[in-house]
Formats: sequence, C-alpha cells, structure tokens
Amino acid sequence: MSLEIKVPPVGESITEVTLSRWIKKDGDTVEMDEVIAELESDKATFELTAEQAGTLKTIAKEGDTIPVGAVVCSIEDGGTAGVKEVSPAVAANNSATAVAPAPVAASNSKSIEVKVPAVGESITEVVLSRWIKKDGDVVAMDEVIAELESDKATFELTAEQAGTLKTIAKEGDTLAIGAVVCSIAAGSGAAVTATPIAVAAASQAVAQPVFTDKNYASGTPSPAAGKILAEKGIDPQAVTGNGVNGRITKEDALKAELAATPQVAKPQTKPVSAPVQVAVAGSRNERREKMTSLRKTIAKRLVAVKNETAMLTTFNEVDMAPIMELRSKYKDKFKEKHGVGLGFMSFFTKAVCEALKDWPAVGARIEGEEIVYSDFADISIAVSAPKGLVVPIIRNASSMSLAEIEKAVVTLAGKARENKLTIEDMTGGTFTITNGGVFGSMMSTPIINSPQSAILGMHNIVERPVAVNGQVVIRPMMYLALSYDHRVIDGRESVSFLVRVKQLLEDPARLLLGV
Repeated sequence: MSLEIKVPPVGESITEVTLSRWIKKDGDTVEMDEVIAELESDKATFELTAEQAGTLKTIAKEGDTIPVGAVVCSIEDGGTAGVKEVSPAVAANNSATAVAPAPVAASNSKSIEVKVPAVGESITEVVLSRWIKKDGDVVAMDEVIAELESDKATFELTAEQAGTLKTIAKEGDTLAIGAVVCSIAAGSGAAVTATPIAVAAASQAVAQPVFTDKNYASGTPSPAAGKILAEKGIDPQAVTGNGVNGRITKEDALKAELAATPQVAKPQTKPVSAPVQVAVAGSRNERREKMTSLRKTIAKRLVAVKNETAMLTTFNEVDMAPIMELRSKYKDKFKEKHGVGLGFMSFFTKAVCEALKDWPAVGARIEGEEIVYSDFADISIAVSAPKGLVVPIIRNASSMSLAEIEKAVVTLAGKARENKLTIEDMTGGTFTITNGGVFGSMMSTPIINSPQSAILGMHNIVERPVAVNGQVVIRPMMYLALSYDHRVIDGRESVSFLVRVKQLLEDPARLLLGV
C-alpha cells in the first residue's frame, strides 16, 4: 500500500514552501512520525513527518518550490516487499482455492489526482466555489466536475479520465495552484479466470487484518493535530481518529475542540433603568455570507484607486432626442439586417472613440514614472454579473461599426451572466463606460477602473424643461459624469473631452462623417 505525503497547510498567508533538505533518502526505511524532510517558507522552517512506516520514495528534489497540497514523496508499506507467514487456515484456504480456479475480477483500476491548473501568471490560489459532480459519481473524460473561482474570473475543472470521483477539497476551500482537488479511479475490467498464484495473492489480500482494534496508529495525532489538542488540553485518547489506520488528523482535532468546548449560556441581564421593550411584528432574521474572491478583489481595487489616484469628476448633460429619433426611425431595419438591436451603448462607444482621438491623454495610463499613450481604443464596458461587477473589453472599438459594437456588447454581457468570461476578456482596456441609468441612477461619480485614467458614467433619461433658441421646451436629457485622474488629465482636457462627447451625441451625423 502506497501513501502519498503532501505539503501540509502551514499558515493562512503561505501558499508555497521550499524543500530545503531531505533528512531521509530515497529507499530508506522510515518509522511512523519520523522526520523525513525540512520545509522552508518565507517565515519559518517546518518538519515533514512520515504518516506511516515503510519505504520512502522521494518525488520532489531539494531546492524545489512546492505549493501547499502538492505531493512531496510516497511511502510504500514495508509489508509488501517480503512474503508474509500465513496461518494454516489461510494456507489451507489458498490450497483449496488453487485446485479449483474461479473467476476473479481483475482490477485494472488506476487512480489519478486532479489538481488546480495554472490559470494566470498573477493568480496563486483559487476558491472551490461548487462541486458540479458529487463524491462517488461516475464521470466521463473531459466532463466538467467543479467550478473554481479566482479574484478575476471563474474557471471549470474537468475530469482528466473516466471513472469514479473521490472529492478531497470542499466547497468554499481556498486552494493553491497545484493543490489536489480530487481523485478519479478508473473502472474495473471484466472477470477473468485466475491462476493459482493470482488466487493465492487475492486470498492473502483478503486475509489482511481489518483495523477494528487498537493498533500503533490508533489514537496517535499528527503533528498539527497534536499541537491543537495540546493547546486546548484535550486528551488524544478521547478523540476518534479518521485518518490512516485510525490516526487523528487535524480535522479530527478541530472537531474535538468544538465538541470539548461547552457552550455556556450567557445570563440575560436587564438594566435597572431599561425602558420597556416593545414587541416588533414580523421576522428579524439575519444571514451571513462569505465574500467571494471576486467581491474581495473588487473591494480592494476600489479602495486602492481612491487612495492612489487624484480622482476628480466633471459633469455635463446631453439632449438625447436626436439619437432617440434615429433609433425610432431605423431600429426595425437595423435589427432585420444585422440581427441585433440598436441600443445607446454603440453611440456612446463611437463618441468616446472619436473624442479620444482629439484628447489622447484621457485614454492614457501611468506606469512607474512614465505616461503611456495608446493610438487604439479598447473600451471596457461595466456589466453587472451574478457574482459582482465585471468589466469586459471591446477591442479596437474605434474601427468597428455600430452593428459590430452592439454584437460585441451582447456577446460579452451573455458571457458575464453565465460566468464564462476569461481573463483575456477583461485584461487591458484604455477607457471604461458604465451605465447606471439602467437601474434608475440620475447622477453619480463613478470610480476609475485602474490602471486606466478615466471612466464615463451614463445615467437615466428624464424629460426636463430646457431653453432652446430662447424657448422653454421639454427634452429627454441625460447627465454625463467623467471621473478622471488629475495626475494625467488636466481640467481643460477633461472638460473638452466631455463637451466633444456631448456634441457628437447631440448630432449623430458627425459620428458617420468624423467631424
């Protein structure tokens, strides 16, 4: 029996360690709980111990950097190397079986480990958001078995072979890249006629003792479990081990800690001068949800942008009547020809691309001590997805037609709703457009999408009285907000950019003529 030894969790902030040296060498015989190697992180040095007695087979090399959960070595059970002495009853049983060969199922099963794949250069860990297949399910090769979520996108984990799924990680667990998520055991082959030698081997395997009584490992805690039990003053003999041969694991110790800690009811005290409590009708329940990696990343980035940029917002308003009349006149023919509706986003995207040609600083970004200007326009579109705000990108939007932009918006919005956006869909971008008007927002100060330097906020369209040629008329008006980084963009540039966008929207013919 071979047991794999993996890098144990050594701290919340530690995702990888270095194998500094092997204390035991490849092929050495080791005892249970014997120190076999030293692991070194950026904070401390840790000892790796043998989880069973047997023969050591090293996998990782000294100096290797290994993620938490990765396999370091395996230990072969020492009993498989030699011939065991069998009892007369077993020998007789083997002899009787050898005389009359019987069909025995030949085990062709091969178990493989499915690990967290590399999903991006800057991503070191992911969260197992949900199991699509459950423990014990039969899965086909390349079938999606789970969803992994990073701070940037959601990924699908597929089966690397057909077989029976054995889950290891749990939903909500944070896993390092390369950590084992599950294993898949291939199915058994057809029944074959066994030879006397094969039958004897099978009988010997059946005759292996079942660990129903106490043995060497029973009640013995792992180093991590022993530390937890010692800190809490819990006797290991009072804990039931669910590890190999009854060994007490870290999870067993944590559960024992909870069970051994009596929950003392807090006495209810009433202040002497407390007012009379008035009963409130209706439910007053609360619920708590763990923040997703995407939500935590959004929170960190938004706070960082507020702290690291000189953000300022300028406003203007646009008369939407010309665009609304144009859409009303041609929307049916447009959809019939292009297969997609004519919305407002394509007009705003084209207007922004034209304005960026006149004011390139609005599409620039800071890298170190340099300002990087782009001669192209990759427009990020803020989309509200089920798991949070995402910002996919329309590449080279300045060279696209209104129909091409509308098709790109529909495609990206659909991928966002289905959590199918990739890192490539959201990496880069020179300028962002966000539309709070679809939710009824009248005015806002949008936050810059770092490392970009500006973002345009659209709002709802409201009929308001405005003065046109000395007359008060009712027009469909929209407030526009441009938030920008004052380190890159001056006030003159920001205001002129927004005025240019306003002019193009109020006279859509200029978008076609480029004037």
